[in-house]
Amino acid sequence: MKEAIASYLITLEKCLRDIQVTDAEKRSFGVVEGVEKAARLIRARTAAGNKLMFIGNGASAAISSHQATDFWKTGGMRAVAFNDASLLTCISNDFGYRHVFEKPIEMFAKKGDVLVAISSSGQSENILRGAEAAQSMAAEILTLSGFAPDNPLRAMGTLNFYVSSNAYGHVEVVHHAICHCILDTIIENRRD
Repeated sequence: MKEAIASYLITLEKCLRDIQVTDAEKRSFGVVEGVEKAARLIRARTAAGNKLMFIGNGASAAISSHQATDFWKTGGMRAVAFNDASLLTCISNDFGYRHVFEKPIEMFAKKGDVLVAISSSGQSENILRGAEAAQSMAAEILTLSGFAPDNPLRAMGTLNFYVSSNAYGHVEVVHHAICHCILDTIIENRRD
């Protein structure tokens, strides 16, 4: 049992150390520079009156809800996650689950908003459609993905954070850490 625990933690440490960040032109950045860029983008856009939107399925939905709350409560930024139960069931029933994020983004997003699209696989159709809707509204997009390095979500963002792992647990923990790091960076830089 101890070996399995040690192995899990060693792999998690490697995932944190090996986070990859790329931009829309496929330029690579170290994670520190990537977090700084994301923090500056979110801070500038929300300071200009724009909002921050989060989408994700399953554990990524939980991360989305948690981070939307933290960004507005702790960070003082307008932030929302489209994970309300009635929204999910209504849109799924009326349009199909693949449209569950696309429809509210079409309704609520505007030019200059920022979408944070979180998907462990980077292949969830509803997340990809949500990102496409944000693109069509001229919103900026930050993506957090894992699994295959060529997953489609990883190519859709202004900034793309990729975790090189096929294990949901590792990818989800690192995605949560990245979001907290971005928020903490924004808060810390306000003091400067």
